[in-house]
Amino acid sequence: MNQPTVAQALAAAQTLGLERLDAQLLLLHALGKPADARAWLLAHDTDELPEAAALHLRAFSLRRASGEPLAYIVGSTAFFGLTLKVDSRVLIPRPDTETLVQWSLDLLQMPSLPLVSDILDLGTGSGAIALAIAHSLAHGPHPVSRQTRVVAVDASADALSVARENARRSGLDVQFIQSRWFDKVSGHFFLIVSNPPYIANADPHLAALQHEPQMALTAGADGLDDIRQIVRQAPEYLQPGGWLLLEHGYDQAVAVGKLLVQRGFTQIQSRRDLAGIERCSGGEWPG
Repeated sequence: MNQPTVAQALAAAQTLGLERLDAQLLLLHALGKPADARAWLLAHDTDELPEAAALHLRAFSLRRASGEPLAYIVGSTAFFGLTLKVDSRVLIPRPDTETLVQWSLDLLQMPSLPLVSDILDLGTGSGAIALAIAHSLAHGPHPVSRQTRVVAVDASADALSVARENARRSGLDVQFIQSRWFDKVSGHFFLIVSNPPYIANADPHLAALQHEPQMALTAGADGLDDIRQIVRQAPEYLQPGGWLLLEHGYDQAVAVGKLLVQRGFTQIQSRRDLAGIERCSGGEWPG
């Protein structure tokens, strides 16, 4: 029996409801080729697939058709110039979270930056934010020469296992701590960043996120329980003049801003994501 050609295999995947790009990326994964090799598929569209690759593609396509995220199937995703390992133990880093990373890097370029400018990432998950900051500080266009330590915290031992592997693969020096927010954290930081759970428990959008760890998504009736805790405790761990930056939901900027004001933060502001939505809010702790 003849095996399907590359073009036929892609067409069959699309009959299951897959987007063409997803089908191409899954086929490249089945063939053991990198995600940037889509041109190879075009150049070889009449080639017959090896039987093993055809079977793998069929299995991958059925998983994708059932709603499993592409990143979990291929085992990795791109984030701020890094390729990160991801699986069902961690949330998949979203491009919108790069807004939080860029804001962090902007603050770390300030001329008045303290000589010791430690950074704390709360709820690190795959390590995306901490590793993106560490990589940019070490290898970006404007490396920071000051003493900078990056500490990443997560309550999940499974998530930390993924984050440590990503740090190893990236060759980055990040300290990892298993802790529920600040419970096992010590010291003072110039910058505390977090992409905490911020979806309301009954939010209808959760159905589309069923494959991702729910404990990393939901935070009470209004989605703000964890943000309230972080805002309340953060000043105990911030240097005078230090900053707290938080990612939040599309409609939570005003509420988060009020929490920061009530706690005594100054210079309260927000940053917009790629869609123009106020996605991150933060402020300076006057000390």
